Amino acid sequence: MFENWLQFLPAEGVKILIVLFLSFLIGLEREEHKAESEHYSFGGVRTFPLIGLVGYVMALISGGQLLPLSIGFAVVGGFLLVSYRHKLASRAVSDVPGVTTEISGLATYLLGALVSQGYFWIATTLTVASLLLLELKEVLEGLSKRLAPEEVLTFTKFLLLTAVILPVLPNTEFTQFRINPFKTWLVVVAVSGISYGSYVLLRVTKQRSSVILSAILGGAYSSTATTVALAKKSAHEQHPYLFAGGILVASGVMYLRLAVLLALFNRNLFAALAVPLVILACLAGLAGWLWSRLRGRVAGGAKREFQPKNPLELRAAILFAVLFLAVMAVTRFALEHLGHGGIYGLASLIGFMDVDPFVLGMTQSAGTLTPVSSAAISILVAAASNNVAKGIYAYAFADRKTGIQGLGLLMGLAVLGLTPLWMFR
Repeated sequence: MFENWLQFLPAEGVKILIVLFLSFLIGLEREEHKAESEHYSFGGVRTFPLIGLVGYVMALISGGQLLPLSIGFAVVGGFLLVSYRHKLASRAVSDVPGVTTEISGLATYLLGALVSQGYFWIATTLTVASLLLLELKEVLEGLSKRLAPEEVLTFTKFLLLTAVILPVLPNTEFTQFRINPFKTWLVVVAVSGISYGSYVLLRVTKQRSSVILSAILGGAYSSTATTVALAKKSAHEQHPYLFAGGILVASGVMYLRLAVLLALFNRNLFAALAVPLVILACLAGLAGWLWSRLRGRVAGGAKREFQPKNPLELRAAILFAVLFLAVMAVTRFALEHLGHGGIYGLASLIGFMDVDPFVLGMTQSAGTLTPVSSAAISILVAAASNNVAKGIYAYAFADRKTGIQGLGLLMGLAVLGLTPLWMFR
């Protein structure tokens, strides 16, 4: 029915309605801000729609020329500058106001011009992004306070290597091991990105996180590091069921992490292992959570102290790249000279170190050098081996009760993780 009404309106009339609606939303948000402020604040539900209409008309009469539109932008900016000077004069010297409202006015002028030129999606996206940034002020400012300056610098270096270096790396295979610099660094970017997302969440939730939440986020970062951290923590607290359950939850999240990596780099391998990996993750997560609540132990009863290292450190990224290349070369050597049995044996050994380089190496060779079924078996074996290793770490670093429980739970998960092997026989 709404479309029937629109057909009676001229095309420019529809554009005017869109401009009024989008600019009204920004003005409404600023009106709420003005109501909460005790000082002078520019604009509201009338001023912002007028600015949007000015941008629309200037773009319409300029006929696609940039100069008239730029002059209109400068004039609106001049009025906003006068408003900001008035805002400065109405406040104390120590109370310097922000320019968020004035910048929002300029953005409203631009969205009017965008709608006039038919860029409806861009104008809507600009409006939604502006509203999110305006409404999430406290959240974003709180995040900036939780992140140390050196972490921001590290992330900037990571963006440099990702957005600047990655595109210029040759996407060509070299040597008999078929090493591809572009794909190698792409693997590093993906693994570091997943770990960094978990790392940021761990830092943000540092003040209110429980052991179970720490296990979930830590499992996405590194289930091995999380296991060691929880085991050491349990040695000083009398919560064996809680920490043993958290260790199992972290290993369950590892299977989800592996599924994501497979989905990113080898769809055929992901299709073969998606269901087993998700089922194992769910079973381990549910069993770990239930185990943590035995004997009345509430999962939030002990706070975590796991503070992982920033995974975007350049040395860590380069070390992972070197490790990935080494594991990939050893894997292909074992495949050529030892056959599939050699790959399975290598998988069981690699699991005691780090499964990510081996799994990602399998994504590069599955379907070409290695049959998909053999690569899937190798990944399951490596994951099971890694669970055995983590069980040993839990027994070595935790108190006696937590260590025994953690070892038993992870051994059980390792055996359960090998049950899908019948699918590939």
